Amino acid sequence: MGGGLLAGVLAPSVGWACACGCGVFDVATSSMFPTGEGAMPFFDYAYQNQSQNWSGTSRAPAANNDDKDIETHFLTFGLQYMFDRSWGAQIDIPYDFRHFKSADGTVSWNQLGDIRLRGIYTGFFADQSAGVTLGVKLPTGDFKFDPDVVDRDTQLGTGSTDLLLGGFYRDNIDKNQQWDWFAQLELDVPMLIQDQYRPGVELDTAAGIDYKGLSIGNVRISPIAQVIFSERTSDSGANSANPVASGYQRILLSPGVEIHLHPVKLYADAEFPVFQNFTGNQLAAPFMIKASLSWMF
Repeated sequence: MGGGLLAGVLAPSVGWACACGCGVFDVATSSMFPTGEGAMPFFDYAYQNQSQNWSGTSRAPAANNDDKDIETHFLTFGLQYMFDRSWGAQIDIPYDFRHFKSADGTVSWNQLGDIRLRGIYTGFFADQSAGVTLGVKLPTGDFKFDPDVVDRDTQLGTGSTDLLLGGFYRDNIDKNQQWDWFAQLELDVPMLIQDQYRPGVELDTAAGIDYKGLSIGNVRISPIAQVIFSERTSDSGANSANPVASGYQRILLSPGVEIHLHPVKLYADAEFPVFQNFTGNQLAAPFMIKASLSWMF
């Protein structure tokens, strides 16, 4: 069986409530899509340091933003289980570490994040080249940590119950089946909210290619290149929402590599923004990294 369908980074969330974009970690790669039945536990790590103030499509003076730095380490423990070649399920359990510096103070904390549950269907074609997911993000993460310093869009929990809709498709490029291309997306729509705060709707998409023709002994090495697009609408609600400084569009380039020594897979990539358009003043990260380790049964 292949690796986790959305064992993100794309990592992220994985339910991270960061207005400057954490859900991008949710998109995966074609080499991480299901290819058979069975169980796969996985562990993901992702990191970003949001240290640059942006407004619109360019960097802006740091003095324009009371938030100065958001550094986060995202850990996700998960399990994907494909009951057969058509149906499966996945659970993602995040535990995150965040350091936040603002004009109101500096705090560091760690906690359980928002758990995600997904159902998976890959029965469209015999080779499982296409699939869809339907799931829910639960409000298991705390969204009330030190509220005098930490805004709602910087909390590790969103406080919302979200509907998750996703899909993917992959195919061979050459007749030797050494080059593949893939595309995928996930839509995160907050449905039930708490304390009159509604996070923005987020869409994360990715398209890319990978090469399967490299190996050293029994170890298969697959270089991967992706283009990632993310969009999030502005937050809303009467309590602590900041619609004039939330919401964005981003395009990122992401080189990566997967190392496969059955039954273990190790995946790592870096993500570099090449276009960013932020509403108001928001903190952005100059790069993001992630890694995923999985075992297949």
